[in-house]
Amino acid sequence: MYFHRRNAYFLSKGKNDGGCQSESDSTEEVEARREMVTSPVVNTYPLSSYTFGTKEPKMEKDTSVADRLARMKVNYMKEGMRTSVEAILLVQEHNHPHILLLQIGNTFCKLPGGRLKPGENEIEGLKRKLSSKLAANSLALQPDWQIGECVAIWWRPNFETIMYPYCPPHITKPKECKKLFIVHLSEREYFAVPKNLKLLAVPLFELYDNVQRYGPVISTIPQQLSRFQFNMMTV
Repeated sequence: MYFHRRNAYFLSKGKNDGGCQSESDSTEEVEARREMVTSPVVNTYPLSSYTFGTKEPKMEKDTSVADRLARMKVNYMKEGMRTSVEAILLVQEHNHPHILLLQIGNTFCKLPGGRLKPGENEIEGLKRKLSSKLAANSLALQPDWQIGECVAIWWRPNFETIMYPYCPPHITKPKECKKLFIVHLSEREYFAVPKNLKLLAVPLFELYDNVQRYGPVISTIPQQLSRFQFNMMTV
């Protein structure tokens, strides 16, 4: 049974009207409920425990947003909806989580990742894109990319810059689906950054609600991570 009020639906849950603990609940039921609300854990290591080097430049395929959207339209005609994956790489400074972002030029920042090949597995595709963006050419220095859960899905309804954290109901053929994944870093890794890019460690408080600087996808990451428990590790 549900009740409608200003487009909100309230479900009738029966016992205790929402599952609150009562005197009749058994110990097993209480423990099971506690386990259900336990926050997933992310271990974050100090930024100083990682080593950073450089490698050959990784040139962007497009020189402007208009060029990128035009190329997206051409690819859509050939392959259908674009599917892209991006990584949330977390480190810590002063016991506060920071996210690693790639900076292009002096202003534009993005998460490491990119477009998947047609039919490519999301996890393997993200590992491939991360290695392309941040791994050294030496196989001995390849990071151990441990892909965690998907924390956000964004949709591009049309060949425009705007994306939504849902697919509008009137859109039957979205142009892009972008998924963001947590990537669990080991305590020590070597990252090779293309010479034409910068790798920044940006604190969550800087990203929060800062749409003008980072755009809607990146600026809402703090909200998406709010259900996680961060373990501030020492090395």
